[in-house]
Amino acid sequence: MRLLLPPPLVVLLFAGLMWLVARTLNFDRFAWPLQVPLAVAFLVVAVALMTVAATAFVRHKTTVNPMKPARASRLITTGIFSLSRNPIYLGDVLLLAALVIALGHAINFLLLPLFVLYINRFQIAPEEAALTKLFGAPYTAYLAQVRRWI
Repeated sequence: MRLLLPPPLVVLLFAGLMWLVARTLNFDRFAWPLQVPLAVAFLVVAVALMTVAATAFVRHKTTVNPMKPARASRLITTGIFSLSRNPIYLGDVLLLAALVIALGHAINFLLLPLFVLYINRFQIAPEEAALTKLFGAPYTAYLAQVRRWI
């Protein structure tokens, strides 16, 4: 399967849709005193996850480009990758969750599972197929040991 859109663009599209929902729909709004600190906490965790994962790609001298998984030169199974096979996508979800909380519109919570479904189907599945072909049994064993998200 061919990869459709770069994941950062998908995140931006979902973020734009969330902003549009919050800007145009005048129902299902929420606000509470710890809303902004909670959104900031989600954002900090998201950025930390993505930074740690991207640093691992650089340290192991392999591609971080999600559109070219067949160019991977090494299979990373340690560090953050021992907890999640996709910490950057997990970071993307947390980033979008931070935006949902900050925007204060309940309808946007419905977009989070849609993002996960899209990324699973059109990004992660093709990546896993390419990495299985590239790394074979070691990658298959890794798939059995480490969860896709958390």
